[in-house]
Amino acid sequence: MEYGYFFTGFPGFISNQLIREVLRKNDGKGKVHVLVLPNMVDKAETERAAIIRDFSLSVSQFEIIKGDITISGLAIDQEKQAQLESTLTHVFHLAAIYDLAVPKEIAYRVNVDGTRFVNEWAKTLKNLKRYTYFSTGYVAGKREGILYEDELIKPPGFKNYYEETKYEAEVLVESLKSEIPVTIIRPGIVKGHSATGETIKFDGPYFIMNFIDRLSFMPFLPKLGKGDTVVNLVPVDYIIEATTYLTFADKGAGKTYHLTDPKPYKVSELYEMMMYELLKKQPKGSVPLALAKGGLNFRVLRRYLGVEKEALDYFTWRGHFDSSQAQDDLKDSGITCPDFKDGIAAMAAFYRENKHNTQYQINII
Repeated sequence: MEYGYFFTGFPGFISNQLIREVLRKNDGKGKVHVLVLPNMVDKAETERAAIIRDFSLSVSQFEIIKGDITISGLAIDQEKQAQLESTLTHVFHLAAIYDLAVPKEIAYRVNVDGTRFVNEWAKTLKNLKRYTYFSTGYVAGKREGILYEDELIKPPGFKNYYEETKYEAEVLVESLKSEIPVTIIRPGIVKGHSATGETIKFDGPYFIMNFIDRLSFMPFLPKLGKGDTVVNLVPVDYIIEATTYLTFADKGAGKTYHLTDPKPYKVSELYEMMMYELLKKQPKGSVPLALAKGGLNFRVLRRYLGVEKEALDYFTWRGHFDSSQAQDDLKDSGITCPDFKDGIAAMAAFYRENKHNTQYQINII
């Protein structure tokens, strides 16, 4: 039968790019359905038109469905639901709150309750070939040491409500593996495209770029802490290509994958690379992370620097993602994680070009 694809999280950047890769892999065949909040329909229409144009799709091949993952049945019209039950073959659940500073109530409603409703809805589909769920490597919370793909262990604590709710949501999806064909994707910290630098917002590693850029007037800039831990940054193109391959590969069913950098850099190395690309300077001295985080308790300072204080927790966390299963199952695909160093020039160029554009900078509260 013809493939029927269903995506949550549209018109978000990763969902948008994933749709494009799925269409590329399947020669533009099949029908795309996206679940969109009513207040996002206008933006979704713009992205839909671009994809239809770029892939020479017929208008009927791409359908926007108004709905909401936080409502039972996803608030999908009954007549449309009856149609989807027999035509959908692949579901990609990406919708979530990704903000490290998200309040607990909002995080639970969207990330946990929303995933519960998507899970229940997915079980109604009669011809489902794969349910691909986007989790995060950071479901590990405050666990440290080597972290394996086949582990889902409740940690002693979490660094923020984003981690906590993504862990609780993954527990729900893990329980589905005995009922439907599930693939769980756990990315590292996602950055822009390795070749173009394109991203949709400056969070995660871009907080470091904000810090460097906004203090560039100083005669020299120190490092933040000793920087001897590693931070796992992964370009969005690797996430998209690997997810698409593993979704359509039989061997991907029933597995969880760390789509992480198998050779991540230390914080100090990332900081030096970013500073050199942005300022052509090397850091001098260091500021203790405790002092830096204390300073970020002041809203005016964190807003000026463009840095969420929660991001600093990842500079001292000593977890290491084992991605052996992902590497083994991707071996025949030719898909590998690009070296961060090879993409830093494009990343910095995109940042410089767009740093004053408010649509890229997140609202620091």
